[in-house]
Amino acid sequence: MFLVVFRNRKRADIKAAAYGNDAERMERLAAAQPGFVSFKSYTADDGEVIALSEWDSEAAARGWAEHPDHRSVQQQGRAEYYESYTLFACADPRIHTFKRSEN
Repeated sequence: MFLVVFRNRKRADIKAAAYGNDAERMERLAAAQPGFVSFKSYTADDGEVIALSEWDSEAAARGWAEHPDHRSVQQQGRAEYYESYTLFACADPRIHTFKRSEN
């Protein structure tokens, strides 16, 4: 598994409708890419967003990062949508799970 964490803050003057359209389109396109596992996004009370995407390999995640449509929207994001962001990428993350059994 390969995990990507995208931590970001939007600009105060963001065009929300345009961003929403691009975000929905990118989610659909990412989900159709080879090696895609999952995507979730969470927004904190202060507006910071954490987006998590899981891929079956680093190559799959890099393939998505280099997809021409994704690259174009990334560039638009830097120009129009984001105040700041940090991207974390991790191969073979240490994983601990818990699931309550129904005994």
